[in-house]
Amino acid sequence: MNIATRDLNLLLLFKILYQEQKAVIAAEKLAISQPALSHRLARLRQEFNDPLFVRSPKGLTPTPKAHALAPKVIELTQQIESFYQADSKIELRDVEETVYIYTTDYMESILLPELIHVVHQSMPKLKLVTLNTRGQFPKTELEQGDCDIAIAGFYEDLPASFFQQKIKQEQFKVLANSTCNFSNDTLCLEDYINAKHIVTTLNGNLDGVVDKSLKSLGMQRQVIAGISSFVVPPYIVSKSDVLLTCLASIADIALTLHPNLRSYDAPIDLPHVNIYQIWHERTHVDPVRKFIRNQIAALMKNL
Repeated sequence: MNIATRDLNLLLLFKILYQEQKAVIAAEKLAISQPALSHRLARLRQEFNDPLFVRSPKGLTPTPKAHALAPKVIELTQQIESFYQADSKIELRDVEETVYIYTTDYMESILLPELIHVVHQSMPKLKLVTLNTRGQFPKTELEQGDCDIAIAGFYEDLPASFFQQKIKQEQFKVLANSTCNFSNDTLCLEDYINAKHIVTTLNGNLDGVVDKSLKSLGMQRQVIAGISSFVVPPYIVSKSDVLLTCLASIADIALTLHPNLRSYDAPIDLPHVNIYQIWHERTHVDPVRKFIRNQIAALMKNL
C-alpha cells in the first residue's frame, strides 16, 4: 500500500460522522456543503469497500465494519491533531535543545550573565553555547545550522537571506592608567598622538577605525600591540602606561574592575558602533530562537 494514494482527511470525516451520526452536523463541523460531504462519503466508502454509514430515521447508522474501525480511526486522528497542536504551540519549559551564538568575549561579558538567567527561567532544559566569531561573519555556520544567532558590531554587506536587528549603539572612550597625568584632566589630541597604544584585533589588522580617522587628519598614532580580545586590554592598561580606545561599555566595566583606570572622551570625532544580532531565514519563525532574540534585544536596551 502506498500512503501517498490515501486521503487522510477522509479519516477525519469518518470520525465526525461516527460521533455525530448526522450529515448536516458533520458538514457544519467540516465547513463544507452537503454535496461536498456526499462526495467525500462516497470516496470514504470506496476506500474501505463498505457503506460504513447508512441512512436511518435518526440520521446515519454505522455498519459493523464502521464500529470495528472506529476505535483505531479515532485514536489515529487524535494523535494527528495532537501532533499539530504541539507543533503550533511549543511549551518552552519542555524544550531540550542547544542554541549556538557566535559573538565576542566583550558581548559574552555584558550579555550572558543576564541572558543565561532569563533563558533558564523560561527554558530550564535549554543549553546556550557561545563561540568566538573571530572577526568573521559566520555565513556558512548560520546557513548550515551550526550557528543560530551572530552578534557583533563589525559585520558588513550581509546577503539578503539574513535578518538583522540593531540592539545597541556604542561610542568610543579612551582608557588610561591614573599614573598618566594629562593636563587639565583631559586628554588632548597631542597627548593622544604621543602616547603608546594597544588595540583589539580579531584578524591581526592593527589599522582600525581610529587609525583611519587619524589618517584623514594627516596624523598617526603609535600602536605597539594587538590583542585578540576585548576584555583583556583594560587589564593591560591598568598595569602599564599605554592607552586603549574602546567601546564605552567596555570602559565602564573596566573602571569597576580596575580602580586605577581613568576614562576620557576621544580627542577626535569617531563614528558610533552599531551592534547587531543576525540570523538566517532558516530560524526566522522558530519560536525558541525568536524568544532568545527577543530577550537579547530587551536586555541590550538596558546595558
